[in-house]
Amino acid sequence: MSARAAWIEVDLDAVRHNVSYLSSLIGDAKIMVVVKANGYGHGAIQVAQAALEAGAHGLCVALVQEGVELRRAGIEAPILVFSEQPLEQIGEMISHGLIATAYSVGYIDALEHQARIRGVIGQEVHLKVDTGMNRVGCKPADAVELGGRILARAPELVLGGVYTHLASADDNDTSFTDSQIARFDSVLGNLQRAGIETGWVHIANSAATLRRADAHRDLVRVGIAMYGIAPDTSMDAMCSNLRQALSLKSRVSFIKKVSAGEGISYGQRYQVREATRIATIPLGYADGVPRRLSGVGGEVLIADQRFPIVGRVTMDQLMVDIGNSSIAVGDEVVLLGSQGQETITPNDWGQVLDTIGYEIVCGLSARLGRVYR
Repeated sequence: MSARAAWIEVDLDAVRHNVSYLSSLIGDAKIMVVVKANGYGHGAIQVAQAALEAGAHGLCVALVQEGVELRRAGIEAPILVFSEQPLEQIGEMISHGLIATAYSVGYIDALEHQARIRGVIGQEVHLKVDTGMNRVGCKPADAVELGGRILARAPELVLGGVYTHLASADDNDTSFTDSQIARFDSVLGNLQRAGIETGWVHIANSAATLRRADAHRDLVRVGIAMYGIAPDTSMDAMCSNLRQALSLKSRVSFIKKVSAGEGISYGQRYQVREATRIATIPLGYADGVPRRLSGVGGEVLIADQRFPIVGRVTMDQLMVDIGNSSIAVGDEVVLLGSQGQETITPNDWGQVLDTIGYEIVCGLSARLGRVYR
């Protein structure tokens, strides 16, 4: 079938550039790039391959099936699964050579059992310590016991790393991040005194990679920054050397004249004040364009100009007021990305919708084709 008139473009050179730039900030540390959620909507396999070509050490995913997909694509680099997975998936994780995360006694024992019955020696496990995020991870006081338990399950298991996750590294107030790093360093000291070799030590996410040299350690785990998106709008200046990899594009499908006072879209809550021309763009909230984007100042780029989205975004279409411009059916429309001197970022949408750029790109639908260049 021919491609529809709405698509995502992913600039893989931008991904490579971003990985190289971030690598230049971290000294001898290595980069693990986060490609969960289909590479934050960009395409996990293609992004992973580009990042590895640019020197990334390995990859991080949230689900066993995400790691298996990468393996089946021929990717042999280290792949860390971020949390303990359902027990019935442990065997598949081990069979595909994925690195496990553990933070409970029962899970460590299940890892050892599944490795042993498969004849696997040296299944790598990273111990996750919760230093204040209060999502997953062991309590700092339990780290020595759990680290020792992993070591005791040799030769089937090997403690390949110890890590934590920073909850607010993108915040200009560094006090909580300071406390998390201090707690983690205390855990590392306890492990060292107990004679437990930690393997790879990693703390930094994208925000800490950019602003906290004291958090770089052996590895950094880079997600949103690799895609050229600032972790927070307060960090835009720090991200000026990054290049946005994703563009969301479409084409004008229809144009009609509308008289003053006429309403646009469902509910007729938007009425034009004077006669104008309305362009229809063939994508909507089923594609990941938030339904209320029109009510908070959402815009698109056409012919290097900004035009407002008007009326409610519908499931498959949205409308734009193009006034008396010379826009024509078939003209390219940029919803996210650059056209001429203008740029719309995922964080721009995030700001007006009271959310974050992460949610915007992760919410882009699978029915949008991805074009890689």
